Amino acid sequence: MELSVTLHEPHRRAELFGPQDRYLRQIRDALAVRLHARNTTVQIVGEAPQVAKAAAVIEHLQETLRHRQYLDEHAIDMALAEVDERERSADAQAITVFSRDAAIVPKTDGQRHYVEAMLKHDLVFCLGPAGTGKTYLAVAVAVHLLKVGHTKRIVLVRPAVEAGERLGFLPGDLQQKVNPYLRPIFDAMHDMMTFEQLKRLMVNDVIEVVPLAYMRGRTLNSAVIILDEAQNSTPTQMLMFLTRLGHQSKMIVTGDDSQVDLEIDQRSGLIDAVHRLRGVPGIEILRLTELDIVRHRLVQEVVARYGDGAWRAVDAPARTDKNKSETRPAGDPAAK
Repeated sequence: MELSVTLHEPHRRAELFGPQDRYLRQIRDALAVRLHARNTTVQIVGEAPQVAKAAAVIEHLQETLRHRQYLDEHAIDMALAEVDERERSADAQAITVFSRDAAIVPKTDGQRHYVEAMLKHDLVFCLGPAGTGKTYLAVAVAVHLLKVGHTKRIVLVRPAVEAGERLGFLPGDLQQKVNPYLRPIFDAMHDMMTFEQLKRLMVNDVIEVVPLAYMRGRTLNSAVIILDEAQNSTPTQMLMFLTRLGHQSKMIVTGDDSQVDLEIDQRSGLIDAVHRLRGVPGIEILRLTELDIVRHRLVQEVVARYGDGAWRAVDAPARTDKNKSETRPAGDPAAK
């Protein structure tokens, strides 16, 4: 296998590679891979598991260098040991799904707390910016519970609200109309099972995809129900959704309270629910942060630059003051 790792700070190659590339040789000898430094990348060649480890070690060292002036042999040994420990821990925490090669592993402490909360509690709220795995991990846990027989069906729900655009009339039946809004959930599902499996489960109503507006009047027993993009629900819709919870069921509510696409005079049902339900026994409320972002590294930078709240004052002045104090970070005792 061959993999290239991008250098985040190419001007610090000397500190990262060590005198006469000593640290690269240390990684090479420890993991039995070949390393070739080229301009702004390091090319890694070898067996797939060892290549992945070497890439993780280099990324770890780059992160270390962001907070230190230099590295030494001890730092390399510590990085190798930490990657080994993380791999062993990941094996124990893997979420098994239908695809044999697609075991899902939480990659940050925040994600691990999120997965534990979903497995332990019947109602979980998870807030956080784009790229933190809110939807992906919720779908993974639901598919895992279906696979091991702890639930009989999965119900995926999303408000049909456009992100700042008006798409107008959409042709087709109900399923065709809501498909554009549910695409992120389908993308996650396709990572966890084959197209034929997904199609068969949907035809047999084991996996159901529903717009939020069509949830009224239903009671869902023995199901995992996921409400995605919940920040675009109203308080009335949120109350209606939460009261659909039946016996032996779990509800997972995800959303990003910094990206509310409702009209300015409408209050977000997600923010309202978190405010009302904080402290209720059996309900877990978590917040993931930019440190939990696992997409491209630049997504962290984008979220950090937009995270000061100033831009939201232009978009929704009526919501800014209310939103700031209504959610707390994961691990805050008041958010439990």
